This record gives sequence, C-alpha cells and structure tokens, in this order.
Amino acid sequence: MSSRTRLVTPEDATVIAELQTRNRAFLAPWEPVREDTYFTVVGQRADITTALERHERGESLPLVVLDHDGEVAGRLTLSGIVRGPFLSCSMGYWLSEDRTGQGLATEAVEAAVHIAFDEMGLHRVEAGTLRSNSASQGVLGRAGFKQYGLAPGYLKIAGRWEDHVLFQRLNPLV
Repeated sequence: MSSRTRLVTPEDATVIAELQTRNRAFLAPWEPVREDTYFTVVGQRADITTALERHERGESLPLVVLDHDGEVAGRLTLSGIVRGPFLSCSMGYWLSEDRTGQGLATEAVEAAVHIAFDEMGLHRVEAGTLRSNSASQGVLGRAGFKQYGLAPGYLKIAGRWEDHVLFQRLNPLV
C-alpha cells in the first residue's frame, strides 16, 4: 500500500473501536447515525469482516490510515468500484481528532489515489463532503481533486438527508 495506508485487518478491530468511541462526538456531524454496537470491538470486527468480503469481490479497498509512528489513526475506503467503461470509485475517510492538522489525511488520500490509478487502473476517484466540511474540502483540494457539482440530499448524515459538494480526480493516463 504505502507508508500512510495499509489494508485493514480483523486485528485492527480493537484500536478502531477505541478510536471510534473516543471520537464519537467529533465524527458525529459527518457520519450516519450509528447503533451503539458499532462502537464496540465486536461491531468493528463485523464491519471489517464485511469490508474485507467486499474487497475479495473487487468492490472496495478498505484501508487504515497510519500516523507518523505507524499507528492506526483512522480509516479510508475506496468503495463502489466499477470496472468496464466507467473505471471509477468513491472515497470516504475519517481521522481521529488528535491526528488532524498533521497532513495525514492528505497523504492518505494521495496514497489511495495512487493505488486507484496505478495499481487498479481506475480512471476516476470521487469524494463528497458536506457543504460545511471545509477541512475535508481542503484535504481534497491539496490532493488534486476538483469540485464538479452539488448533490442535493445525497447522504443521510447525523439523521438528516444532506447536500454534498462533489469532487473528483481523473487519471490522465487512462
């Protein structure tokens, strides 16, 4: 993968559950409403198992984001991978609040784009953010993404259907 990302493993469930629990309030405005079980080791192990099953089918690439010490600091997933004439995927990510502002998200996004383009042969990576998520928009801009649209009522976030600003990065070689 890269020095900033690697494939998630079932062994990551404990640390991810701890990060999710510690960052629950921080991430809540940007995430779907989650059941309490999601924040447990059992819940994270189930989530990781499902993610790895999708990966085996070629539908997604579930990664962990690593900090400067190589410790898990968050997650990044390339999902909805489509082959054929579309050659595209969507990207979502989160980072622990105490790891923000260090360039980790930008480095992880750039690493994931490299994988999508150079290893997977995709033409396009898409990401959407809430209109108010200027931090994530900054990450995408620094990673070479361009805004291309607005999707009204795109995702149900924090219990409400929210508009999302859409960004994409195109592979110039495909």
